[in-house]
Amino acid sequence: MAGRRRLGRRFGWLWAAYAVSAYGSGLGFGALPLIAVLVVHAGPAEVSALSAVGPAVGALLAVPLAPWVEFRRKRPVMIGMDLVRCAAMATVPVAYAFGRLGFVHLLVVSAVVATAKIAFSAASGAYLKALVRPDDLLVANARFESTNWSSIAVGPPLGGAAIGVFGPVATVLADALSYLLSALGIAAIGGKEEAPPAAGEGRARAGAWLDGWRHIMRHPGLRALYLNTVLVSGLIMATEPLLAVLMLRGLGFSPWQYGLAFAVPCVGGLIGSRLARPVVARYGQDAVLRTAGALRAVWLIGLVLVGPGVVGLVTVMAVELAIIVNMSLFAPVLATYRLAHTPGHLVARTLSAWSIGQQASIAVLTALAGLLADVTSPRTALVAAGLLVLATPLLLPRRERTPGRERAAVARR
Repeated sequence: MAGRRRLGRRFGWLWAAYAVSAYGSGLGFGALPLIAVLVVHAGPAEVSALSAVGPAVGALLAVPLAPWVEFRRKRPVMIGMDLVRCAAMATVPVAYAFGRLGFVHLLVVSAVVATAKIAFSAASGAYLKALVRPDDLLVANARFESTNWSSIAVGPPLGGAAIGVFGPVATVLADALSYLLSALGIAAIGGKEEAPPAAGEGRARAGAWLDGWRHIMRHPGLRALYLNTVLVSGLIMATEPLLAVLMLRGLGFSPWQYGLAFAVPCVGGLIGSRLARPVVARYGQDAVLRTAGALRAVWLIGLVLVGPGVVGLVTVMAVELAIIVNMSLFAPVLATYRLAHTPGHLVARTLSAWSIGQQASIAVLTALAGLLADVTSPRTALVAAGLLVLATPLLLPRRERTPGRERAAVARR
């Protein structure tokens, strides 16, 4: 029923723009590391740096952008960030055509795209809160989540085929074009956007860029969910390069089998996101956040059991499916909770702080896991990540954090 609910023409354009961008990114998933290996002939250390340093630098650059996003109309910011990403990605095939593509170029592109992504996400979250009714936020976030996972399921296999036929930069060009189409879709939304409140005061006050973190840390529910999310995201993402090394080098899986192991479980993203609204309606938001939040963390240790052959492939698929179903159920409920418990004049800075924390956590934990794998083995590093993530449910809120008066205050924001 949630998928049939009408949210209006303007949301339709926003969703279409998101879908185009998501599928473009799905096609280009992992394209920069692949180009680093095939074109630039980068070694393992450089590829790891591209996966960790680029997003980390992007997160750092995004910190001063948070107030800039907050105190501007959000649609122009979203359009601008799409155009920045389009231009950055388009430089890769151009440089490749002229034989000038190098590792530093890829690193800069990675950082620019990561920065623009954080700014875009902050602006789009604030715009979504103003665009749809509070009762429809969960439906809207579930649709975005479903689109995201379907793009990951379909995009990488098609991207791999496109690279085989058209060359190593084909998917990067498609990704750049998708950002341009997304910008056009956002421009087509139309309508007048209200000016952001207290813009002059926010720009003038020193330390405005810290307000997002202040809000998160002062709100008991958001603080618990933030600490939980940055750790879970970082530990799960840290296992990806470890698993790639283990499967492709240690266990002899082919690249297409490795891709299949991650593409098939993404169907779970469609299942979890479609369950979000009915499950919340039946059990309540807090119960879903606690239960799905815990369940998305308990399966990672299962990757330690992966072995060669069909059984190993099925093991990876089963573990990833269990993680993704719970992640895709948890994510739209979290996004809705976060918007509902953040006042309008702090949404962009709060979402920026959240994204920056996640990016930094992923970069740091990926680097640490890589170092541990070098010293010991990829399987040992997987054990460490799997055991650490088992402790993260302790950070989830234990009970409802918004008693009567606070809940009423939140509803008025």
